[in-house]
Amino acid sequence: MSKKNNMGKTKRSTDDLINDSIAQQNDWLENRREYTRGFLKSLNCFARPSHKNTENQSVDKADVEAARTRRTGLRAYWFPVLCAMIVIFIAIWVIFIRGTVESRVIVVPAVPEPVVQKVNNITVPEFDIVRIEKNGSIVIAGRWLPHQNISIMVNNKIVATERTDYAGEFVYAPANVWAPGNYTIALLGAEPEVKSSDKVFVYVSEAGAENSVSLLMTKTGSTLLQAPAMLQDGDLAVSKIDYLDTGRIVITGDGLPRLRVSLAMDGEYFGFARVSDHKHFGLGANVGDLVPGKQYQLAVRMHDGDGRTIATVMHEFVMPEMTGDDDTYYTVRRGDCLWIIARNFMRRGVLFSIIAERNNITNPGLIFPKQKLQIPVSGK
Repeated sequence: MSKKNNMGKTKRSTDDLINDSIAQQNDWLENRREYTRGFLKSLNCFARPSHKNTENQSVDKADVEAARTRRTGLRAYWFPVLCAMIVIFIAIWVIFIRGTVESRVIVVPAVPEPVVQKVNNITVPEFDIVRIEKNGSIVIAGRWLPHQNISIMVNNKIVATERTDYAGEFVYAPANVWAPGNYTIALLGAEPEVKSSDKVFVYVSEAGAENSVSLLMTKTGSTLLQAPAMLQDGDLAVSKIDYLDTGRIVITGDGLPRLRVSLAMDGEYFGFARVSDHKHFGLGANVGDLVPGKQYQLAVRMHDGDGRTIATVMHEFVMPEMTGDDDTYYTVRRGDCLWIIARNFMRRGVLFSIIAERNNITNPGLIFPKQKLQIPVSGK
């Protein structure tokens, strides 16, 4: 009997302990919830004030969830809202504040024109190479101011424009092959516009590059840039030899354009003449009195720019009896002019007016091919 009473008392005391523990835990949790609510309300500046009396009423769970949702939404969009406010502030500042600021006049100092540095004291465009390739194409190289445009002029017409590099050098190589004929090449620099003082004469032979000629023409003389490596029969030909009673011998013929042709008789040198652009030349020299019936040997030679002989025509003749005529006759060829004819036959080009007067030519600048001229080689 006593045992049963003790068991009952022990059970009741255990239940009391459990109930007390549960009550204490509930009180502790409630205190934690109250503390958390107060802390969150102090941090949430966007929280709306509650209009309900919270002293005797507890916060409904649905209201707590709704508040949490509102706080989460506002936190998610805070950055776009901030950016929008900044943009609005900048727009207001530009429209209403910046427009009222007085405009300031800024004076920029004058900047001098850039000075192009000269390379090796070059004042005009210059040629370095003008070469005729085996296939007939042309290669032109030269120098001008660095990083400038330079135009290539062929027969007074601009055919191309190149750009110089940092050293002022350029190269022009057209893709098309030049047709046989004569060409005069000049250079024209841009900014400032300066034309080359030297020119290059190019003769493209029908026989190919081996017979072509490239000649640099300067104020002081001419220099052969490319001499013919191989000549054909007819590249140098003598068509006429006249001897006058004044002791002057006159020779005409054909050769390569712009090259020099010299005359020698019995080993004695008598002078030279230059072949015209149309391949004709005329030589005149005072050889003195020739003995009738004596045999003489004439040598007509064609030379390159270095003076080397590249072709020779030898002619032997016996001096005949003189006729007493102090004039000679010349048939005009294409490319001739009275100045060149007077220079070759009378040794002075300024004597062209004598030829014009003897042949009743009113316009000395106008003569025609195959026109026969009487030339007073005595100069009277």
